[in-house]
Amino acid sequence: MVSEDPDGKRSSGNMRLTRMPLGRSGRRVSFEKRLRLWLCLPGLLMLVLCWLLLRHHSDVLLQSLVLLGLALGWIFAVSVLMEQIVRPLQTLANVVAALREDDFSFRARGGQRNDAMGDLALEINRLAGMLQGQRASALEAMALVERVMESMKSPVLAFDPEGRLKLLNAAGERAFGLQVRTALGHSAVGLKLEQLLDVADEEVMSLGSGQQSVRWVVKRTSFRLRGVPHTLFVLSDVSAALREEERLAWERLIRVLGHEINNSLTPIKSIAGSLRGRLAALGSAFGERTDFERGLEVIENRSESLNRFLQAYRQLMGLPAPRLAPVSVATLAQRAALLERRVAVTVEGAAEVVVQVDADHIEQALINLVRNAADAALSPDHAGGGDPHVEIVWATVGSEVVIGVVDNGPGLTNAGNLFVPFYTTKPGGTGIGLVLAQQIAQAHRGSVQLANRTDGYTGCRADLRLPLAG
Repeated sequence: MVSEDPDGKRSSGNMRLTRMPLGRSGRRVSFEKRLRLWLCLPGLLMLVLCWLLLRHHSDVLLQSLVLLGLALGWIFAVSVLMEQIVRPLQTLANVVAALREDDFSFRARGGQRNDAMGDLALEINRLAGMLQGQRASALEAMALVERVMESMKSPVLAFDPEGRLKLLNAAGERAFGLQVRTALGHSAVGLKLEQLLDVADEEVMSLGSGQQSVRWVVKRTSFRLRGVPHTLFVLSDVSAALREEERLAWERLIRVLGHEINNSLTPIKSIAGSLRGRLAALGSAFGERTDFERGLEVIENRSESLNRFLQAYRQLMGLPAPRLAPVSVATLAQRAALLERRVAVTVEGAAEVVVQVDADHIEQALINLVRNAADAALSPDHAGGGDPHVEIVWATVGSEVVIGVVDNGPGLTNAGNLFVPFYTTKPGGTGIGLVLAQQIAQAHRGSVQLANRTDGYTGCRADLRLPLAG
């Protein structure tokens, strides 16, 4: 137990910690010099005693030889003793210095028990072994953490109290378009991540806009690195889960609406047919009969149209699971192009690309995208740019193939409602073409994105992204 004496000196048990002796220059006298002085002092006393005993001897030469021999012998004994004491201490100091530099390869040799110096050497060797094991465990743990961080699909970021980025994994690089070697050390404002610092724990945030918007659940916690508090963020992409919940909500809504509307459509259509059959027997005037027939025709047509509308939505919500098989992108594009006869459709892609997809599903998605592009090219708002036409192109980007459907129509005006069921800007549209294409793409771990052309021409480009085979 360490305590403080009344005179200000600290003591531990019977051991008192005192100041080291100082030389004239104010420096501490080294251990070697103090040891040499203490070893030489008995020799000096021995020489004085011998001189006193021999001073009455008549032979001066003998006196000198005896004193000189004693002095040389004592100096040699002091040197040997200094070597036996200082050299092991220097060796142990070198071992401790190596440990301080994280070099655990040095060991003191010759140590044995029941020996003060040997016990010290053995204990230092054991300390070195323990530190080496702890160092190896720390390195293995750090390697495991780095491997886990790199394999995580969730972005992980850490910021210091000044808002500078200190940690970023591979998923974070992909999610935010950053690179570790250039992003670390920069502020969140400079990296356009200041929104992240203001998000509370378990809060949902959106990054991006429009179709590229991604929703994340943010897990926020604190930790210390070298004594400095840092903030750790772990983001979980919930866009797919929310889209699935949204799809299930639409499915339940359409199921209920379909049931209720069908219950009304069936008797309305039946009654309209019965009235038309009995109309001939009424013998009414020609004008009244014409009005009745026109009214009944409107009822039948609208009932049939509404029935087709509901069947289309049932088809959308009852999409079966894809059956994957290798298929050529060029084959899919050519099939979709042949089915569109209203405008010219050209097919021009890169080298042969094979994808692992359900050919029927992807072909239906391409048909919907080409039909949508043809409708845009044929719209009354067509701004020129030559005859209406559609082009199908594709190229590989990383581990994906991007199939683009390009038109020369007026372009997008309201991109926020493109994939909302029931929403359509066409007089006879049902609003399921793009939604069905998006669901097919997501079932294949892909996506559909629409944007106005950026090559200097008016129109829109729809990109169907699919993972490459294998």
